[in-house]
Amino acid sequence: VQLQASGGGLVQAGGSLRLSCATSGRTFRSYHMGWFRQAPGQERQFVAAIRLSGGGTYYGDSAKGRFTIARDNAKSTLYLQMNSLRPEDTAVYYCAAGASDIVTLDRNYYYWGQGTQVTVSS
Repeated sequence: VQLQASGGGLVQAGGSLRLSCATSGRTFRSYHMGWFRQAPGQERQFVAAIRLSGGGTYYGDSAKGRFTIARDNAKSTLYLQMNSLRPEDTAVYYCAAGASDIVTLDRNYYYWGQGTQVTVSS
């Protein structure tokens, strides 16, 4: 599975961005999908995840109430709508695909995209 993240950019605090993660192949619907982020000098952090059926979504504390994860299995694409962005959201955002039911741990994901930079100015 190949993943291609896009949609990052520079935005002012309070603004919004929508990240997309396009995947190759016909196996997208076989995987749980997640978003993680990593800021310079920090460990990779869980942002959000969605089960393969789309029936369950999970959010890290920093994302709750502001971010929404969604998937379109027909288009093999994962999304992350980010609203009310803050400077502390600045990071490289990665999409990932995995099969483990424990979707909040990065070590449970098999495939990773290349990341897209999100920069939030104050």
